[in-house]
Amino acid sequence: MGVPNLEDLLSEGVSGRAVLVRSDLNVPLNDAGEITDQGRITASVPTLKALLDGGAKVVVTAHLGRPKDGPDPKLSLAPVAAALGEQLGRHVQLAGDVVGTDALARAEGLTDGDILLLENIRFDPRETSKDDGERLALAKKLAELVWPGGAFVSDGFGVVHRKQASVYDIATLLPHYAGTLVADEIEVLERLCSSTKRPYAVVLGGSKVSDKLGVIESLATKADSIVIGGGMCFTFLAAQGYSVGKSLLEGDMVQTCRNLLDTYVDVLRLPGDIVVTEKFGADSPPQFVAANAIPDDLMGLDIGPGSVKRFAALLSNAATVFWNGPMGVFEFPAYAAGTRGVAEAIVAATAKGAFSVVGGGDSAAAVRALGIPEGDFSHISTGGGASLEYLEGKQLPGIEVLGSAQPSGGDS
Repeated sequence: MGVPNLEDLLSEGVSGRAVLVRSDLNVPLNDAGEITDQGRITASVPTLKALLDGGAKVVVTAHLGRPKDGPDPKLSLAPVAAALGEQLGRHVQLAGDVVGTDALARAEGLTDGDILLLENIRFDPRETSKDDGERLALAKKLAELVWPGGAFVSDGFGVVHRKQASVYDIATLLPHYAGTLVADEIEVLERLCSSTKRPYAVVLGGSKVSDKLGVIESLATKADSIVIGGGMCFTFLAAQGYSVGKSLLEGDMVQTCRNLLDTYVDVLRLPGDIVVTEKFGADSPPQFVAANAIPDDLMGLDIGPGSVKRFAALLSNAATVFWNGPMGVFEFPAYAAGTRGVAEAIVAATAKGAFSVVGGGDSAAAVRALGIPEGDFSHISTGGGASLEYLEGKQLPGIEVLGSAQPSGGDS
């Protein structure tokens, strides 16, 4: 990958050394404040465990949600600290602030093999500031928690596309290394960009074409086929001149989709049938119609069984598969068959030797919600947005900075 990684840091020796780790612990919570999916916490464990087993004093920074106007008790990392402690098999301290007096006192009191989780980094508005000076000021406070002699490990792949204080600016102040998770993610995505075995199939879902436009344009020149499902398929169907009823539609993207269909007619694959209903709800009864015959008073919530069968046949012959975005509203059992069918087809292809990557976000959540073993895929990414931007060929600030020269040292 061309940047120092965790193995380099461990070979230097971390016993007695303070290490700041940027993890991605942005997990979903229910109304009771309970974690509903621990996938990202689980993914953060290998790097943290390696450092702790090596005798490091570990300080972890992470965010949860998008707090507005400072601290929000509902977005405290308290439940995350408890869950992380269970997975690590050791106590995880939670600081009462981000970089304040409690965080500093707790960091100074750490002994070898201890771990401290700072409170939600986004409680400090400087984290996401567009002002370079404000972000750098926060980064300096973070560096003070592990200075002198500290190091920074970037292990939150889900945020490496953000130019934020705990992702980008901190790496300009401390010796920096890619954590296991980040290094593995980049290796997998680079494989999708360059050395893919063919046939190469891409499955894209989710609600908006505008969110996936860049990756469609990038992968359409690399993949043999791109399957389009989810809410975004209705804008493509409208581009073909079909009525989509009350289905989700991006009117300002219809012409763009028409251009894509004209340019990549041999690559793009659209559903031929749709599961429709009267209203958006789990108990609204499903009906099955052809994709070119959606009634004006109904909305599509999933791809139909014929499309699942056709897409599954295509995927069964693939040697490489990238999947990002569900095929329908998988949270409603009556509209989960499309996502389940595509997921099971990818699993079957993987069992035959295909290299399969689930591109994080809602598709990773769908895999877990549907009870499909994560090990049935070659790789499940922890970063949906970061994965897409990497595949688009964009520079990711949090990766780019890891390739920069190491700071020469001195007080931050």
